[in-house]
Amino acid sequence: MGHFINDSYSNFLGPLIPLLMAKMNLTMAQAGWLATILVISSAFTQPVYGYISDRFSGRTFAVFSPLVTALFMSCLGLANNYAMLSLLLLLGGIGIASFHPQAAAITAAASTERRGLGMSIFVTSGSLGYSLGPLLIMYVVAHFGMEKSYLVAVPGLIAFGLLYWFVPPIHHSPKSLQGKKGSLGGRLKGIWRPLLILYLLVVTRSAVQMSFVSFLPLYLHLKGLDNLEAARITSIFLFAGAVGGFSGGTLADRFGSKQVISWSMLLSTPCFVVFLLTGGWVSYGWLSLGGVILLSTIPVTVVLAQELIPENASVAAALTMGFAWGMGGLAVPIIGKIGDLWNLTTALLVVTVLPVAGFVLSLSLPKQLSGVENPPISASAANR
Repeated sequence: MGHFINDSYSNFLGPLIPLLMAKMNLTMAQAGWLATILVISSAFTQPVYGYISDRFSGRTFAVFSPLVTALFMSCLGLANNYAMLSLLLLLGGIGIASFHPQAAAITAAASTERRGLGMSIFVTSGSLGYSLGPLLIMYVVAHFGMEKSYLVAVPGLIAFGLLYWFVPPIHHSPKSLQGKKGSLGGRLKGIWRPLLILYLLVVTRSAVQMSFVSFLPLYLHLKGLDNLEAARITSIFLFAGAVGGFSGGTLADRFGSKQVISWSMLLSTPCFVVFLLTGGWVSYGWLSLGGVILLSTIPVTVVLAQELIPENASVAAALTMGFAWGMGGLAVPIIGKIGDLWNLTTALLVVTVLPVAGFVLSLSLPKQLSGVENPPISASAANR
């Protein structure tokens, strides 16, 4: 529930962009930089919070972060200039960033030998919140106005209360740490190659996801839909991605993680291309299918990274859920610039080519993540 509510706030910016552009007379490139500010503050700092979480355990970040996220992200509608808007996004991003590594590690610890299932539930909950965030903020804005966007802080306050009372801290037993001494850098030396490939694959996937999340409401608005309708379609796209994320672990059990990742990259591109070249509800169906396929690999890549460095589960989650996602988000202002120079359809067509490169890269993944230092449990065993 904490992940569901925290991530719903992280997707407020996209549906608000058309309104903010009109209010402040922004260009698409400036709108893209707003997304980048949020990504930098919410993603690039995650490894730092992950390292702190692994070193000191506890639960502070997992409990208090949704409160910070809610307070600042709910005030975006109050911003009256670009600087204030940027500051709110920066501070809201801190709350988003500090939650994920520690919460993912708590999930892994609570899931014991069924980490694949536990991580699928955790990831899907966040994806569902991310998908419903646009609807939440747009309904509030539509009924109460931009100046009362702060009303959406209420779910964050509720989440904080529940997390404070019910979530225990992580406690590593001495037995669980036997034979696992050494620095993080030393452990990374033995597994850097498969971890780097996973990281680049998440960057590729995130570049596509972030570009569509940031500009899909504007794209649909330019196609003639009103802001609320555009928010609904965006939520459908992200909800489809959440469904794909929950199914990813099961598919990896049956066909193998490498196969799921490779086919996801290869098949998502034609779905997005058909969406951009057609119109109406048929095109939205292709958009949703692309979301299912592309985002099915989210829990798969997180679990694989945690299995590569099980002693640093928070850092592993931060690298694949946060830092790589942030690097992918850097593509957003580039796509915005292409949209300014040509048009938004052309810009989004450019980004849909990236999964093809991801497919080629995925072929370099080892079939088994064994033979490396600190050999991990197989994905199948983790899910069982």
